[in-house]
Amino acid sequence: MKKVLYIKANPKSNEVSNTFKISEALVEKYKKDGHEVVELDLYKENLRHLDGEVLGKLFSGEDNEVTKYVNDVTNYDEYIIAAPMWNLSIPSILKTYIDHIMVAGKTFAYTENGPVGLLKGKKVVHVTTRGGFYSEGAGAAYEMGDRYLRTIYGFMGVTDFETVTLEGTNVLSPEDINANLSKLIVSL
Repeated sequence: MKKVLYIKANPKSNEVSNTFKISEALVEKYKKDGHEVVELDLYKENLRHLDGEVLGKLFSGEDNEVTKYVNDVTNYDEYIIAAPMWNLSIPSILKTYIDHIMVAGKTFAYTENGPVGLLKGKKVVHVTTRGGFYSEGAGAAYEMGDRYLRTIYGFMGVTDFETVTLEGTNVLSPEDINANLSKLIVSL
């Protein structure tokens, strides 16, 4: 049995968000397979951006409301990140969360040979939707969200990274979107 952290980074409801329609189906599959899934809705967490006070608490060496995220993240075998593409990248709330968990000595370490990730042996599944087409062709150069997450989690030691994508949600007809969504969910 795996312990999975389901990170939700979208203010929309499960019923409205295509990203969540996919990620919720994936979570149900994990639960049916006997895995424990813990949900972390970033919009309900009231995360603060890093400022002087937050940085002080993050590096205080004490357990507090800021360090709870980095102290908790290592307890999971796998992470499902449900985050749509926003402005060619990820929602800012997800970047704020990453700022809370990317801490030297906790999720990576500096060594004489350079930085080393401490989340080795873990997996990330990034569930994302995009209004246009960014997986290949001319649009691929503009996709920075998935690339950013792969880089950040890779820096923290995660080499097993999978992306589940539904594209064209602002281009295709509602019928085509629903058909593509259904095919994607069945393939999970």
